[in-house]
Amino acid sequence: MEKKAIAVLTSGGDAPGMNAAVRAVTRAALAKGMRVLGVRRGYNGLLNGDVFEMNLRSVSDIIHRGGTVLYTARSLEMLTPEGQKKAADTCRQLGIVGVVVIGGDGSFKGARALCREGILCIGIPGTIDNDIASSDYTIGFDTAMNTAMEMIDRIRDTAQSHDRCSVVEVMGRRCGDIALETGIAVGASAILVPEVPFDLQKDVIDRMMQTRKTGKQHFIIIVAEGIGGVSEIAKEIEEKTGIETRATILGHVQRGGSPTIRDRVVASQMGYKAVELISNGIGNRVVVMKDNHIVDYDITEALNMERKFNKELYDIALSISI
Repeated sequence: MEKKAIAVLTSGGDAPGMNAAVRAVTRAALAKGMRVLGVRRGYNGLLNGDVFEMNLRSVSDIIHRGGTVLYTARSLEMLTPEGQKKAADTCRQLGIVGVVVIGGDGSFKGARALCREGILCIGIPGTIDNDIASSDYTIGFDTAMNTAMEMIDRIRDTAQSHDRCSVVEVMGRRCGDIALETGIAVGASAILVPEVPFDLQKDVIDRMMQTRKTGKQHFIIIVAEGIGGVSEIAKEIEEKTGIETRATILGHVQRGGSPTIRDRVVASQMGYKAVELISNGIGNRVVVMKDNHIVDYDITEALNMERKFNKELYDIALSISI
C-alpha cells in the first residue's frame, strides 16, 4: 500500500521562521509514516508541478535561516476557478492527500479553495506584520521587530549626537503592530499607526516642543508603512520646530535575518499541529496562537474574524513617551 503524501508550501511575503515550520511539517509527517513533497514558489509550484520528494535531511540546518528554502511567490492563476481545479488535480495526480500552506490571508483563501476541490488543507500564519485576525501571533513578527529595534537603536545614536529628530518608517501596511511594539522598545516620542487617527501638529510637533522644555534634545518618531509620507512628515517637523529632521525607510531589511527563538519555537509548534490534523483526516483549518496556546479554526471562520488593535498598549506608549 502506497504511503499517504503531504505537501508543504510557503506563499506570499517571506517571513523569518518559515523554514522552522517547513522543517517541523516535514519531520512530523515522516515520523507518522507519510511521504512529504516540497512545493517550490507557492501555488505556482503546485500549478506547474514544481514539486520534489523530501526526507529527514532535506530540512537539516535550515531552522536558523531566514527566508524560505521552498521559495515563495504570489499566484494570480490560483485566484481563478480554473487554477484552483488545476492545483487540486495536480495534488491527486501526485497522491497528495493534504497540503500545509504557510502564509497570510491570501494564502489561506487559496487553501480554502483547494479544500473545496477535495484536498485537505491546513494554513499556518507566516507574516511579519502580525496581521492575521484569528491569531494572536504570526511567524516572523518577533524577528522583524528585533531587526527594526536594532536598526533604530543605531539611528538613535546619530540622532542623539546631532540633536536631531529621526522619522523612521517600519513595515505594516494595514497593521501597526510592528510600529507600536518597536516604538515602545526604542522609546519613541510618537508612534503613527493606521488604526489610530492622528494630527501631526497636536500628536507629534506639539508633544516634541513640550518635551523639549523638559530638556529632551533628540527625538525618534516611528511611522507604520500604511501611513507613509515619512519624507513629508520629516520636512514639516523641521519647518515647524527648527529641529534638524531626517527620514529613514527600513524596508525589506525587516523581512530577513535569522529567526528569533520565539519564531523558531512557535513555527515548530504550528507545523507539528498542522500535520497532526491532516493525519487525522482533518482539513479546512488554520493553526493559530490564542492565549499562548496552539489551536485551530475553520478557515472561513478565521478569515471572517476582525483583527483587534491593542489600544491599551498604544495608550501606554503614549503616556510614557514624554
